[in-house]
Amino acid sequence: MTAFRIGSLAAAVALAGALTAQAADAPAARVGAPAPDFAVKDTQGKTRRLSEFKGKPVVLEWHNQSCPFVVKHYGSGNMQKLQKELTAQGVVWLTIVSSADGKQGHVTPAEADAYVKEKGAAPTAVLLDADGTVGHLYGAKTTPHMFMVDAAGTLVYAGAIDDKPTADAADVDGATNYVLAAYADVKAGRPVAKSATAPYGCSVKY
Repeated sequence: MTAFRIGSLAAAVALAGALTAQAADAPAARVGAPAPDFAVKDTQGKTRRLSEFKGKPVVLEWHNQSCPFVVKHYGSGNMQKLQKELTAQGVVWLTIVSSADGKQGHVTPAEADAYVKEKGAAPTAVLLDADGTVGHLYGAKTTPHMFMVDAAGTLVYAGAIDDKPTADAADVDGATNYVLAAYADVKAGRPVAKSATAPYGCSVKY
């Protein structure tokens, strides 16, 4: 076998390995497909699964309380208002913290609960995903990064909370809230008009 052929074979093997690694790293969640199930403990030590909420719409909110973009939405009361509005209509809201131990945003169960109480937040549960399993499963990139699953278990929205990608609380007023718009479409039984947008915020601290 010539050196050229050997080199070509080695390059092909390397490329195949790289593609395999990329496939392994690719998130399982895809808009329009069934949302992947997961099992992760909440702040009360209870294992929560997406499948336990089948039959109800579910919002997944990636969270880091130290991130300026998260501070924008919680400091203004925007996120809490959205939580209360949707959960009052039967939507399940799961706030997910994927910050690794020792990284910005990592919290203990007690710290997470104290934050929720202090901010007047109203999630159905706060899930602690310190090993990043759920975050990687969904390809969560930023805080906040928002996802919506419809009552049939299909992922119908993934992306930003709104169309103002800044950390300025003044930009909350007048913003188009993509999560609220997605729920309006789900509630009306029509396809989500804007099902995917570019998320903005701090990187998830895996």
